[in-house]
Amino acid sequence: MKYSVCIDPFAFDPAVFGTPVDRFVPLMEQVAEAGFDAFEFWLPGKRDLEPVRAAKERLGLETAAFCTSFVNLCDARLHDEYLAGLKVAIAQAKRLDCPTLITQAGWTLEGVPHDLQRANLVAGLRAAAPLVEASGLTLAVEPLNTHVDHPGYFLPTCTEGFRLVDEVGSPNVKILFDLYHQQIMEGDLIPSLTRNIGRIAHFHAAGHPGRHEITTGEIRYEAVFAAIEATGYAGCVGLEYFPSHDIGTGLREARKLIGRTRA
Repeated sequence: MKYSVCIDPFAFDPAVFGTPVDRFVPLMEQVAEAGFDAFEFWLPGKRDLEPVRAAKERLGLETAAFCTSFVNLCDARLHDEYLAGLKVAIAQAKRLDCPTLITQAGWTLEGVPHDLQRANLVAGLRAAAPLVEASGLTLAVEPLNTHVDHPGYFLPTCTEGFRLVDEVGSPNVKILFDLYHQQIMEGDLIPSLTRNIGRIAHFHAAGHPGRHEITTGEIRYEAVFAAIEATGYAGCVGLEYFPSHDIGTGLREARKLIGRTRA
């Protein structure tokens, strides 16, 4: 099991819908210095990926995951736009040797029956499946909490997410199990992830409440990480949090916590 760090929450700039390269690469260096295996980010945005690729090679980091375009899959009229963005993301992933693309489900459409929106979501993911299967990548569908951060999001729980990917029926379409979002919506972290590990492509972690460092809040991450490792999971757990204090200090604290993990 490996650990990655999501860069964008540390220095997100709406102008480039991401972190500018002149800040992104130094943050990659901090991730490597703190002893992490990999990095990830939200969207390529308008930044040039070549300096990121070069820094990755220089630092010996892996690219764990990033998001494909934010297009509402609950709206069938947008599926062609989604698939076009997915093709671009696949090419970018190949360039960065990235095995996993993250996708959001989309936001609830007012006045449209829930069952129709769900059918649209399944149809969109089924249309995406042959693209990721041919590329050898995995598409990780992300449930997001609706109580705190993402009101109106269509897919708020991992329980429904697991049913969804079973219906899509592709080995390359799985769930991103975000421990922070899941704690807010359902709790039951260790039993849920243990029962469903074969449906999980990637994990995210942050402290709750606050979505800060994993050393904060009510989730005992030593136990959760040990439980994930005990399943034989060989992917990445991504730390995706908004820092409450110095970034380097937070990363070192996280490494100490991970070092206390015992499967």
